[in-house]
Amino acid sequence: MLRPTSLVTEVHGVLISGGSAFGLDAVSGVVRYLEERGVGLRFGGAIVPIVPAAVLFDLSLVTGAVRPGPEDGYAACRDASTGPIGVGSVGVGTGAVVAKLRGMRRAVKGGVGTAVVDLGEGLVVGAIVAVNALGDVVDTDTGESVASARGDDGGSVSAVEMLTGPGSAARSGVLPGNTTIGVVATNARLSKEQANKLAAVAHDGLALAVRPAHTMVDGDTMFALGTGLHDGEADMVRLCAAATLTVSRAIVEGVRQARGLGGIPSVSEL
Repeated sequence: MLRPTSLVTEVHGVLISGGSAFGLDAVSGVVRYLEERGVGLRFGGAIVPIVPAAVLFDLSLVTGAVRPGPEDGYAACRDASTGPIGVGSVGVGTGAVVAKLRGMRRAVKGGVGTAVVDLGEGLVVGAIVAVNALGDVVDTDTGESVASARGDDGGSVSAVEMLTGPGSAARSGVLPGNTTIGVVATNARLSKEQANKLAAVAHDGLALAVRPAHTMVDGDTMFALGTGLHDGEADMVRLCAAATLTVSRAIVEGVRQARGLGGIPSVSEL
């Protein structure tokens, strides 16, 4: 549906949620909220809200019995505001964990983060990303390691070095169920092709901050939106550069602001 060759040219909401595949249930609450307000695609006498979604595979932390449902999706819409968004171990970031190459006992708490780049003259690009990755997290602005798997001596271990060093094949039987998902949004006016390009480039920001990213056990997904509220033609070179930057910074923010949960410490606790 989101590809440039399909018929639908706009969406009315995007959901990112925890709860693994069960979390997709929350979409129906978002759809109901939008339908009640007449927001959606008019088709055959009905209003059909278009709401793409992605979920974290996070059922292995604390309990697998807590799953967001329709009422949670509805409540999220009802409580939406233009104020600051909660970050860290909240909402979609509650069950997120990173640096899992040595297993959950040596992992670090992940979370959800946000970032904004102001391009001037009222043009902005923002990102919200939930970080539940196999790999380490690096601050690309400083080069500092933010979160890595913990070694037996209490220090940190580089995931890239573990996977690419001598004997690394013996250590590649890693945990499945890793996902980094998020949304890049700008107030620029985008065509569907440009939105697809922005979503693709957003993965560059993911790869800058998560190392390694896009592994065979990571289900990484990024959406891109343009509200069209800013006048003027979209400068895709600037927008793509800003998208990369906002995603990488949002990832770092989500991990730094996380709180420990279920025996998994946050970076602030190490």
